[in-house]
Amino acid sequence: MPPYGFFVEFEARAGKEDDVEQFLREAKLLVDGEPGTLAWFAFRLGPSSFRIFDAFNSEDDRQAHFQGKVREAIIARADELFATPPVITPVDVLASKLPGA
Repeated sequence: MPPYGFFVEFEARAGKEDDVEQFLREAKLLVDGEPGTLAWFAFRLGPSSFRIFDAFNSEDDRQAHFQGKVREAIIARADELFATPPVITPVDVLASKLPGA
């Protein structure tokens, strides 16, 4: 079970909802290059609310992801895409079910 994670909350600017959705779809390609990111999910909760959940085996892997290309992309496009700054919360995973686990 990967014990480390992040829960990230995004609110799209008015009229930028489709752009945020596309941004998150493209961010998955960046995450594919991170061997320490074991699970990564981007999802939509409502018209303008988006979230990411990801999981890691170690704090080092979590920090590598936190300092990685997805965060750089979020920072680079934050003013354009998001109504408020994204909220990034480190979480402790208590239970999980993953393939092969």
